Amino acid sequence: MNNSPWLAVENLGLTEGATRILDDVSLQLDAQRTVVLGPNGAGKSTLLRLIHGLLHPSAGTLRWPQPLSQAMVFQRPVMLRTTALANVIYGLKLKGYAADECEQRALQSLARVDLEALARRPARLLSGGEQQRVALARAWALEPELLILDEPTASLDPGSSREVERIIKAIAASGARILMTTHNLAQARRIAEEIVFIDRGRIVEQTPVEEFFTQPRSEAAQRFLQEETP
Repeated sequence: MNNSPWLAVENLGLTEGATRILDDVSLQLDAQRTVVLGPNGAGKSTLLRLIHGLLHPSAGTLRWPQPLSQAMVFQRPVMLRTTALANVIYGLKLKGYAADECEQRALQSLARVDLEALARRPARLLSGGEQQRVALARAWALEPELLILDEPTASLDPGSSREVERIIKAIAASGARILMTTHNLAQARRIAEEIVFIDRGRIVEQTPVEEFFTQPRSEAAQRFLQEETP
């Protein structure tokens, strides 16, 4: 994977009514693993939804040098009222995989997140951490070139969070680009190659991960790190 930008965001804005949520956001993404940090309400989740196409910008453009297949995993995964296996199969069917291929791929993906033994269990009866792993299996089965994750461990206990983090790293190791938000600064430092810091709807800095945590360039980032670090 080269380091040429895989996405250029140019003067992106989003306004809802009289509220400006994102304002003149411009950045180029070229790292394989990017974590977006910022205070609550800064616009992190909105930026990810715009990139994934769930929202449409009021201004600006998203330029993809090459279209990337994508999948997105949210803080609270949506589980269908069926088995864990059927949840993964459903995503494959939507993408047009042949019926005889769907179950095999789904079982392989559940095995990669250590849930093959629970494949026939109703997904909504699984624990929160197990449901998030089903959501990751559903995304991984599609072999996305870009995996977008919005606070994937925010509601999980420490053990489940570590397991989800392990899976994210494994998906990255398989070649996928990772773009995620998290409030867990230690997790961001472990996963990211670069940090995009957003505050009040604007990009304040885009910095290699170690530089961000040791020598943040902006006062806003310095203040954020001081407030969020125990």
